[in-house]
Amino acid sequence: MSKVMKTIVVATDFSERSDRAIQRAKLLAREFDAMLYLVHVVDDDQAQEIVLAEQAASTQLLEKLTYSLGEIDAVKCDFRVVLGQSFIGITQAAQDLGADLIVIGPHRRQRLRDILVGTTAERTIRTADRPVLMANGVPTGSYRRAIAASDLSAYSETMIRNATSLGLLDRLNVSLLHVFSAPEVALMNRASMNDDDIQSYIEEGRKRVREEVSSFMDRIKIDGMSTILKPATTNIAETICETANELSAELIVIGTCSRSVIIRALMGSVTEGVLRNSDRDVLAIPAPQNGTVS
Repeated sequence: MSKVMKTIVVATDFSERSDRAIQRAKLLAREFDAMLYLVHVVDDDQAQEIVLAEQAASTQLLEKLTYSLGEIDAVKCDFRVVLGQSFIGITQAAQDLGADLIVIGPHRRQRLRDILVGTTAERTIRTADRPVLMANGVPTGSYRRAIAASDLSAYSETMIRNATSLGLLDRLNVSLLHVFSAPEVALMNRASMNDDDIQSYIEEGRKRVREEVSSFMDRIKIDGMSTILKPATTNIAETICETANELSAELIVIGTCSRSVIIRALMGSVTEGVLRNSDRDVLAIPAPQNGTVS
């Protein structure tokens, strides 16, 4: 597949988390010969003199970063300083610039505040109309291994096609991960049933979903993508993160909604769980804006 990722927006607040995002975005921009835009959002809900001072200071910092990325790293680069709320400013800048991808750093792990209002990273992912890459890992080179978590829905087909269309997965070893329901395992463990019986039950569940997974793979038609079936013995988000760790995958691809509007909140909690707990990079693919899937 030809390279199609031409414009990348990376959000920065000049923190160490943002540095991680910039390093990953730089690697991607070089790999895809893409234009890179650094975006910083200044909160305009404060005194005008403070807004102006922050705007001037951030412009100076971005000019230096842009020069360094261009002259030292040979990356085509520019920057934007935007006024407003962080997540709105990031997504609006991405729209205005026609970005194919938004790159952000990991969120702050402030549990009480996160529960109440969500982080900038999570809000950006919820509201963005294009893929968002959360750079959790320390970038050491190009991605080599990825897993794409799928619930086998029509939306999931679109999610994987959209991820593939970025060109990001072309040279990777990619596995489709489907976490299937295994509700009796917890009861069997509590009943102290032997391991053979538990494994037999899990294998029966795996057999039930193999045909559905095979049909899904026939529909998406992506050469070289292997499949992994895992029982949801804990919760789905934990299983996804554990599988990525087991495979030493640097990237997790996941959608932001599920099979239907009715259970979208459940999938939202799965996505949120992956975003909050994974130490691997996470590529979040939004639902189609018209609410339909192809």
